[in-house]
Amino acid sequence: MDQTPKAVLITPGAPVSTKTHGGRAKCLQRLVRLDLPVPQTVALSFDAVHKIAEGDMVDVHAILSELRPDALVCVRPSSEDPDWGGPGAVLNIGMNDARYVDLSETLGREAAAALYLRFVQSYAVHVARLDPDVFEDVEDGGPDALSEMLQAYEAEADEPFPQDPGEQLAAVLRSMARAWEGTSARLLRAAKGAPEDAGLGLVVQEMVPGLGQGECGSGVLQLVSSQTGMPQLTGRYLSQSQGRDALGSDAAAIYLEHDDRGPSLEELAPEAFQQIKANAALMRQRLREEMQVEFVIESGRVHILDGVRVARSARAALRIAVRLAEDGIISIEEALMRVDAHSMNELMHRQVAPGAQRDVIGTGIAASPGAATGRLVFTATDAQVSKSRGEPCILARRETSPEDVRGMHAAAAVLTEKGGMTSHAAVIGRGLGLPCIVGASSLRFDSRRRQLTARDGRVFKAGDRVTIDGTSGQILAGEPEMMEAAQDDVFQTLMGWADDARDIDIRANADTPADAQTARNFNAQGIGLCRTEHMFFDPGRLTVMREMIFAETPSGRAAVLARLLPMQRKDFRELFRIMEGLPVCIRLFDPPLHEFLPTTNAGQRELSEALGLPVSDVTRRVEEMGEYNPMLGLRGVRLGVTVPEIYDMQARAIFEATLEASHDGDPVVPEIMIPLVSAKREVELVKTRVDAVAAAVKSERGRDFTYRLGVMVETPRAALRADEIAVHTAFMSFGTNDLTQMTYGLSRDDAGRFMSVYVQQGVFPEDPFHVLDVDGVGELLQLGAQRGRMTRPDITLSICGEHGGNPESIAFCRAAGFDYVSCSPYRVPVARLAAAQLAIADKTGQKLPRSLKN
Repeated sequence: MDQTPKAVLITPGAPVSTKTHGGRAKCLQRLVRLDLPVPQTVALSFDAVHKIAEGDMVDVHAILSELRPDALVCVRPSSEDPDWGGPGAVLNIGMNDARYVDLSETLGREAAAALYLRFVQSYAVHVARLDPDVFEDVEDGGPDALSEMLQAYEAEADEPFPQDPGEQLAAVLRSMARAWEGTSARLLRAAKGAPEDAGLGLVVQEMVPGLGQGECGSGVLQLVSSQTGMPQLTGRYLSQSQGRDALGSDAAAIYLEHDDRGPSLEELAPEAFQQIKANAALMRQRLREEMQVEFVIESGRVHILDGVRVARSARAALRIAVRLAEDGIISIEEALMRVDAHSMNELMHRQVAPGAQRDVIGTGIAASPGAATGRLVFTATDAQVSKSRGEPCILARRETSPEDVRGMHAAAAVLTEKGGMTSHAAVIGRGLGLPCIVGASSLRFDSRRRQLTARDGRVFKAGDRVTIDGTSGQILAGEPEMMEAAQDDVFQTLMGWADDARDIDIRANADTPADAQTARNFNAQGIGLCRTEHMFFDPGRLTVMREMIFAETPSGRAAVLARLLPMQRKDFRELFRIMEGLPVCIRLFDPPLHEFLPTTNAGQRELSEALGLPVSDVTRRVEEMGEYNPMLGLRGVRLGVTVPEIYDMQARAIFEATLEASHDGDPVVPEIMIPLVSAKREVELVKTRVDAVAAAVKSERGRDFTYRLGVMVETPRAALRADEIAVHTAFMSFGTNDLTQMTYGLSRDDAGRFMSVYVQQGVFPEDPFHVLDVDGVGELLQLGAQRGRMTRPDITLSICGEHGGNPESIAFCRAAGFDYVSCSPYRVPVARLAAAQLAIADKTGQKLPRSLKN
C-alpha cells in the first residue's frame, strides 16, 4: 500500500483512529483484534476522502490488491460520530458480465442475477445520478430483469455499464466523497451538532454475498431492547439476502431464537446462531458497549460485517449505562457521562410512544416536556369542572395569567397561542410538571366560540380530544399510543451516583406544598424560590386580596390582610414541614396588584356584588390600577416600600410558621427574599420593617429564631451595585428570567413570535430565555458575584430563574463560583446529572457529553 498511504488495510496494529478514519473503521479494527470473522477491509482516511472530492483519486487498484482477486466489495461511510450520518452504502462493486457468468456456476443464475441487478440499480441512481424512475420500473428478479436493467442503463447514460472493477470503485468513492462535501449534507450535519470541517472516512470491504447454495442470508442481532434497555435478544434474519435487507418493512424475515409463532435462525442454523450470540456478548465485554452485530451467513459459516452501537431511547440509554457499570464493564463515572442530561426530561413524564401514528394539527414552542391527552377547554373554570368529573382536559388560552393558575392545576396540559420559554404558562407548566406548548401561532384561537382552527381548515371545538406533546412542540388530534414515565430503581441508582459526584447544590422552585413534595421526592436540597403570589389566586383568597386592594388606608389594608395571615402561615408551615432540615427561600410578594382584578365586565359586576360597591367604583379602580408597562411598574420591592402592609403580613406569617414548624422538628431557618431590587435604600427600608416584625413575634411568642434576608437580583442595576446591596444581605439569588428580559430589552412573553427567526439567521446562537447568554447576561452575573463578595465574602450566590435547570447554564454557574442553582421540581434530576457530569469532567478530564458543550 506504499502508493496509497491514506488507505490502510485494517489489521490489529494498523494506524487507524476515530479522529482520522472514523468510528466504523476503528470499530472494525477492534473486531479484528477480537479475532472475529471480519472480511478483509481497507480504510480510507478523512484526508484521502477530502482529496477524492477535490479530484485527487487514490490508487484503487492498490486497494483492490489487498483483497481477494475475485471478491466483490462494498463501500460504507465512516464518520467520526455515527449520528452525523453519511452517504448510503454501495454493495457488490466488481460485478460485471464476467463475474455474472462465474457466479452463475457457483451460486446459481438467480443469485448471480440478483447480485448484479442490485449493483446496477444502486450505481445508476447514486453514482451515475441517472433518473431513478427509469430503474424502478424494471421488474425485480432473474436474468431477464438484469438484461432489461443493463439496457436501460446504456440508453440513459449513453454508454454501456462499466465493466472494470477499478473504474467502478473509483466512481463510487468519488460519488460518496462529493456527497459528503455537498451543501445539503453540510447543513444536515450542522443540525446534528457536527463541526463545519467534519471529515468522512470510507471503508472498502470484501463482500460475503449472503446468497447461494446451503443456508445463506444476512441479519442483525443485539442483546438488549432499544426501547427499554432490558436484556432481550432482538434482531432479524432473512435467508438469501445482503446487507441490512432483513430490516426492510416488507422483508419476510424470521425470528432469531426459537419462537412458537414461526421459524427461527436458532432452528435453521443452531451453530451459527450460538456463535453470533457469543460474538455479541464478547463485543459488549471488550468494546464496553451494547452493540448491534451485522452478520452474514455463507453456507452455514458466520461472517461479522460490522458492529454498531445499539440505537436507544432515553430510558434504554440510562438502563444500559447503569447495567454496564454494575457489571464492572465501565466505571460509575463513565456511566454518568454516557447519559444525556437533557434526556432526563423524557423520563420524568409520559411520552408519545416512538412508533405511534401522529396526526399533527399544529406546532409551537415545546415549553414543558411530556405528553397528555384530554378534552379541549378554554377557561380555567371549565378546567376545574372537567377535573371534578374525572375527565382529563387540555386548557387552551391565548396566553395565561396568574388567574389561570387554578385552571392549570386542574388541566392535564396547557396550550397557548402566545408566549415564549419563560412566559407565564411555560414557567408554571414546568413547575407543575404539566406538558405545555406556547406560541402555537400555527393554530387560530377563537376564545369566544371556544374553538381552534388548524391550517388545513379542521376545526376543534371544546370537548374534542387532542394531545399535547410538550417534548416535540406538536399538537395532535386524537389520542396516540403513550409510553409511561420511567423512574424505577435504575433511575434512582443513577441519580444517587450523580449526587455523590457533583459539587454544586441543586434546589427547586416550589410555590405550593405539592410542589415542595415533588421537589423532596426528587432529592432537591431545599427550595430556592417560593413565589408567594400564587398562593393568593385560590378562589377563597382571591376575594380577600381584592378587598385589600380596594382598602383606602394602611389600617384598612392591614385589617384585611389579617384575614390572609393564617392562610399564609399554614402554607409556610406545610412547606417547612415537608422540607424539614432543608433551606426554604421565600420570595415576598412580587406581581403588580392589577393582576388580581377582573378584566371582564362580568367579573367586575361579580366583584362589585362581593364587595358591596357600585360597579362604577369597581371599574374606576380597575382603570386606576392599570399601567402602560406593568412588568416594569409598581411591583416587587416597590410594592413593599409603597404598600408595606403586604410584606409585614408575609413576614409575620413566615416567622410564626417558623416557630410552629420548629416545635416538633429541626429548627427552621427561613430565607426571605426581596424581589426586583435596584437600590440599596430599598433593601434598607424593607429590612427595617422585617426586623421589626421578627422582634415583635419573638416578644409575643417568647421564643427565639433566626432567619436570613436576601435579594433577588433581576435588574441590571442591582448586579452593578451589588457591592452596596450585599452589605445588608446574607444571599443574592439572580432571577435570570427578568434579568435577561431587561438586559436585552426583550419581552419574555412576546419574544417567541420572532425568536426562531433570530436564531435561524444567527442573530442569537440560542433563545436567551432558554439557554443563558453567558456573554451579556453572564457578564452581569459575574460582576454581581464579584462585587457582592468584595463587601461580603461569605454571601451565598445562586440563580433561581428557569436557566437553573439548563445543563449549559449550570456549567457557567459552577465556573463563576455560585453555591447552588434552583429550577422547577421536574428539572431537578436534569440539573443533578448535569452538575455531576461537569464535576467529573473537571476531575478526570473525561470528554463532556455534547449536550453540555457550549
